[in-house]
Amino acid sequence: MTNAPETDIPETDIPEERQDPLLRITDLTIDYRTGRRRWTPAVRGAGLRVEPGEFVSLVGESGSGKTTLLQGALGLLPPSARIGSGSIAYSGVDVTGWSDQRMARVRGNYVGFIPQDPNTSLNPVKRIGQQVTEAVRFNAPEKQSAARHRQAALESLRTAGLGDAERVFDQYPHELSGGMKQRALIAIALAGKPKIVVADEPTSALDVTVQRVILDHLARLREELGIGILLVTHDLGVALDRSDRILVMQHGRIVEEGPVRQVLESTTHDYTRRLLDAAPGRHTGRLEPTSGVPRTVPADASPVLRAHVLTKSYRLRGGRGQKRELRALDGVDLVVRRGTTHAIVGESGAGKSTLAGVLVRFVPADSGTVHVGDRELTGLGRKELREARRDLQFVFQNPFTSLDPRYTVGKLVAEPLRSFRLVTGRQERAARVIELLKAVALDESYLHRLPGELSGGQRQRVAIARALALSPEILVLDEAVSALDVSVQAQILQLLVDLQAEFGISYVFVTHDLGVVRLIADDVTVMKAGGVVESGPVDEVFHAPYHAYTRELLAAVPGARLTAAAGTG
Repeated sequence: MTNAPETDIPETDIPEERQDPLLRITDLTIDYRTGRRRWTPAVRGAGLRVEPGEFVSLVGESGSGKTTLLQGALGLLPPSARIGSGSIAYSGVDVTGWSDQRMARVRGNYVGFIPQDPNTSLNPVKRIGQQVTEAVRFNAPEKQSAARHRQAALESLRTAGLGDAERVFDQYPHELSGGMKQRALIAIALAGKPKIVVADEPTSALDVTVQRVILDHLARLREELGIGILLVTHDLGVALDRSDRILVMQHGRIVEEGPVRQVLESTTHDYTRRLLDAAPGRHTGRLEPTSGVPRTVPADASPVLRAHVLTKSYRLRGGRGQKRELRALDGVDLVVRRGTTHAIVGESGAGKSTLAGVLVRFVPADSGTVHVGDRELTGLGRKELREARRDLQFVFQNPFTSLDPRYTVGKLVAEPLRSFRLVTGRQERAARVIELLKAVALDESYLHRLPGELSGGQRQRVAIARALALSPEILVLDEAVSALDVSVQAQILQLLVDLQAEFGISYVFVTHDLGVVRLIADDVTVMKAGGVVESGPVDEVFHAPYHAYTRELLAAVPGARLTAAAGTG
C-alpha cells in the first residue's frame, strides 16, 4: 500500500465550506499475525468520521475491534499488527503508515488521547505537574521558559476541571481519587491544544457519579472549545445520552451508524437491537422467570440472613510512619428475606465488598453478629463454619481469576460434591455435574474444557454452577456481572432470576450499577463511607428516596434516553 507523504497537519481555520472532517477513516482493515505466514483480520473495512464540535461514540462489546481501530488511528498498533488496506486522514491529510516519530507529533498537537485506566497510565513516581509539564514541553511549537511551561500545565489542569490546580500540580497519582486521576489524564491530552480528543473507555473504572462529572466535562470542552470528541465505550446508555452520532461495531465491522434518535427508534441491524434490548435502562420493571410462572414473595417472608451492628476497621500506615484508621463498616444492619434478592449498592469505598466478605466470614468483623436462619456465624469454629457454608455460597466478581485454570469444568463443579462427600459414586457425581451445568444453560460438551477455553459469560455460569452444587439457601454475589458485556450480563441476570424461581434461593447482590438493581432486586441497601444511608423495597427507594446521596446516585445513572424510549414503547 502506498503511504501519503509526511506533510504537516493543516490548521483548522480553513473556510467552513472547504473544511475536512477532523478525522476520517476509510475502508480500514487491520490484521494480526497469528502464525509465521498467517494474518487474521481484527478490523474489516471500517470507516468513521468526526467533525469539529461533534461528539461521536463507537460502541461494541469485547472483541468487536473498537480498541484496535482506535490504535490504528493513533499510530499505536503493536508490532504483531499491520494495516492491510484503507486510509486514516486528519483534516484531509492522509497519515496512513506514518512513522511513530511523526505520529507522536500528531497525537500531541492535533489529537489528544485519554486512555482507559489512570492507575496504569500515570507514572506513580512522578508528580502530576511534572507529567503535564512534560506533555506541554513536548507539544510546544517553540522553546519556552520553565515558568511558561508551568503556567501552561496549570492552565491545562484547570481546563480539565481541576479547580485547585496548584495543589494537584504537586501531588502524586496515589494521592488523588479515581476521578481526579482521570482529569489529570484529560489535562495531559489537552496539553497540546488538540482539535480532537479520542477517549478509550475513560469512565469504565469510575463510580457512576464521578463518571457523570467526567462526561459532563468532556461535553463542556466540546461546546466551549469546539473540540471534536470520539468516545470508545461498551456502555450503550452512556453513548446514547452523550452523542450526536453512534457507530456500532461487531466482529471488526461497523454494522450501524447514525444519529442517536435514528439508532434508538429505527435501528436496522439485529446486533444493535440485541444491544438495546440487553441494556438495563431499556427495562423499567423486574425481570420475570422465562418459565412464564410469576414469582410470588410473601410480604411477611421470614429472614434467611441477618446482620446486626457490624463494624470493621483497618489500620493504614501513612507517610513518616503515621498510622490512621479506616472505618470500613460502621454499625451496619441487614435483613435478607427468604426467596428474595437484596441488593447492596454504593460507590467505591462505601464498604459493600467488605460487608459481603463479613457475611460469609471471609473477613472477620470487629463486632456485631451474622445469623443464617437461627445459626450465628460470627462465633463458629473452622469445622462448624465449613458446615454452615453449605447454606451460604459466594460468587466472585471476576470469572477470569475465580476458577483454577488447571481444572476442567467438570472437575471444578464436582469439587464441592467431592469435598463434602454429598455424592460418593463416580457415575452419580458425573450425573449431578451435568445436572448443575444444565441448570446454568451449559451442556455436556463443556465438561472437559478448561477455563481458558471459555468466554467470560461461560466462566461466570460455571462459577454459579459450582456455587449451586451444595444446594445453598443463600448466594452472595460480589459485582458478579460488572466484568461482562451488556448482552452476556443480561443472560446471567435472567439465569439468576430463573434459578431463584426454580430453587427458591435468596441472593445478596453487591453492585455499583443501579440499573441492574431495578432488574433483579426486591430490596436494596444504599451504603456510603461504611454506613447504611437508606434501605427498603426497591420500588420505594428508587421512586421516593429520602436521602440526598441516594437521589444523587439515581440522577447519575446513564441511559435516560433508553429509559424514556422504553416508557413510550
